[in-house]
Amino acid sequence: MRYKNIFFDLDDTIWAFSKNARDTFEEVYCANHFDRFFDSFDHFYTLYEQKNVELWSEYGEGKISKDELNSMRFFYPLQSVGIHDEALAKRYSADFFSIIPTKSGLMPHAKEVLEYLAPRYNLYILSNGFRELQWRKMCASGVDGYFKKLILSEDLGVMKPWPEIFHFALSATQSGLRDSLMIGDSWEAILPGPRA
Repeated sequence: MRYKNIFFDLDDTIWAFSKNARDTFEEVYCANHFDRFFDSFDHFYTLYEQKNVELWSEYGEGKISKDELNSMRFFYPLQSVGIHDEALAKRYSADFFSIIPTKSGLMPHAKEVLEYLAPRYNLYILSNGFRELQWRKMCASGVDGYFKKLILSEDLGVMKPWPEIFHFALSATQSGLRDSLMIGDSWEAILPGPRA
């Protein structure tokens, strides 16, 4: 059977999250003069990334809330170098979230792939990202017009790879399981769900 519907993850599949995030972090790091706390930007970023991966896992398992995720991941690098300033961490977080959705970097050849697929398939975004950011990222990078719908795990309260989010996406788009395909950057985030 030929596919009719293609669901894409947004971050690091279409939109270059890793590069855009790193650029944003460096911009905010410099603007806030964090070089007074850290040996280098790489020192800060390594501390952030280590904790961020752990916290996203806890968020995905429902152990912490979105607000806890966002406050703890910005506070941790500061705390690691002896700075216990929650107000500074909140300002850094606010600066980061105001800048990152304005970044327009895409994964290599993403636009060409979308140009080819859009006239032939129904294209959708299925993402674990946050509502207040994902649509803005799509608009800033010029890919919003290729997709018929943006489906977020936040809408259901269940993240990929849980099967419920995939069933929700199929229902929300009136798509069939057999004629739909999911494309993402991480098999761990998509493989278990569609098979269930």
